[in-house]
Amino acid sequence: MKWLSYLFISTLVLTQVSCTKDFEKINTDPSRATPDNFDATFFLTNAQNTYKGAITGYAGPILFQSGWVQLLASTTTGGAIYYSNMDKYVQSANTMSYTANSWGSCYRAASLANEIINIYGKDAERVNAVAAATVVKVMSVAYLTDIYGDVPYSEAFQGATGVTQPKYDKQEVAIKAMLADLEKAAGMFNAGKLAISADLFYKGDVAKWKRLANSLMLRIAMRLVKRDAATAKAWAEKAAAGGVFTSDADDVLLPGDQANGYTNPNAGPLRTPADLYEVRWAKTLIDYMQATSDPRLAAIAEVPAGGFNANNSFDAGDNTPAVQLGLPNGYDMNGGATDISRAPGFPGATDGAGGATKIGKYSRPRGFYRNLDAPVFLITYGETMLLLAEAKVRGWNVGSATAAELYANGVRGSFASLAKYGAGAGSTPADATAYLTANPLNVSSTAASLTQINTQYWASNGMLLNFAESWSNWRRTGIPALTPVVAAGNFSNGQIPRRQMYPTSEASLNGAAYSAGLSGLTPATDGWSSRVWWDN
Repeated sequence: MKWLSYLFISTLVLTQVSCTKDFEKINTDPSRATPDNFDATFFLTNAQNTYKGAITGYAGPILFQSGWVQLLASTTTGGAIYYSNMDKYVQSANTMSYTANSWGSCYRAASLANEIINIYGKDAERVNAVAAATVVKVMSVAYLTDIYGDVPYSEAFQGATGVTQPKYDKQEVAIKAMLADLEKAAGMFNAGKLAISADLFYKGDVAKWKRLANSLMLRIAMRLVKRDAATAKAWAEKAAAGGVFTSDADDVLLPGDQANGYTNPNAGPLRTPADLYEVRWAKTLIDYMQATSDPRLAAIAEVPAGGFNANNSFDAGDNTPAVQLGLPNGYDMNGGATDISRAPGFPGATDGAGGATKIGKYSRPRGFYRNLDAPVFLITYGETMLLLAEAKVRGWNVGSATAAELYANGVRGSFASLAKYGAGAGSTPADATAYLTANPLNVSSTAASLTQINTQYWASNGMLLNFAESWSNWRRTGIPALTPVVAAGNFSNGQIPRRQMYPTSEASLNGAAYSAGLSGLTPATDGWSSRVWWDN
């Protein structure tokens, strides 16, 4: 009996030792991701795509900034009533839902990027992934602070450590922290270290990533011109010295991939029947392009085919420059005092199978803008050169090229970017040269140069549907001069809105921080006409 007992105990012990020895191997799911077999840089793909969605389409810019800065216009009648937000600054049924979209998406993009930083921050071989993630994180939060004001940055992304109600950093503090983060990221890129996996921007090209970090640094620095010119100058010069974009090959763009469910978020709205029927290029933009004989006008605009009326008409229109006519902002088709038929220069209605169409003779975006596989432009060589041209005009040390040369590079880059929409979208390099010959930079005065550079910036970004960037640059420069729409019931006191309101959930979920954040606005209220710190 004793022998049997010893045998049993020995067998049990051996069995336990054996099981304990191989326990982890036996009880590990080979298909499950672990730190050893998971490449966290795959978060970068999702972060990049999420950011794309945050700055396009119904996430905000088409419904808000496109009309605020008078690049698009709409009569906001019938099915497209939601365009009252952009054209007349009048709230629609889902306005507060729309204004929260960019907040949620940008913070998700930044959070995904931050996970890469958390996981690989101490890995000397993964410096490229960490640097790229830092750039995407900054890009996302910089967009948020531009359109809302003070936002969480220093305490954001710390939910795992118990920080569920992060403070709102003062915009000045957040921007300076983001600039420092970009400087650090630019210095981290190293072609001798592990490549960046799953990179939608540059397929792991670290030289291009470094130029992106510096070009983004330049864009953010220029936001400060009105409020803190000395800091703007210092960081713009640092960005130029570090090396910004060198050609349109550096453009950050994400093509649509309809076959796999990743479409262009701008194309979807513009092909929606009500939007197709109602949305037009604004008079302010078309007038500017005609005044300068801009060859891009034939590329971007068309007057719908004769008899256009059906909401789903995709028929190609007439893109002859001379017949293009921009829709003035602030009109409707309701038959009253602001009916489009009462607008100066009203061209008359067109007759179609369904009856008269009052806005049938006004120019709309051409068909390539409705292509679900069209690219989305995030930041371009053209805009970077135009910012450098402005810095040069201001007398800053941003390289040996003259302001006129930088302006010309910016225009050529903008032409080249537009051509990336595909066949029929672009004008040739010869067209760009002809345009510059007829419209060289006006160097007769600083004011004249700044006006020409920043009007070009507004228009070029507008043609790429980068509406929020055109609007942000307009807020800091006041260029071009725009006359606000004063519609009954508008939410911005008859002014062009200067910001979007915070998501309504912030007051309830992060109330103390939200209330403190309002102090960064002028006036200190969560309103559409309050100004963010750099806009004062």
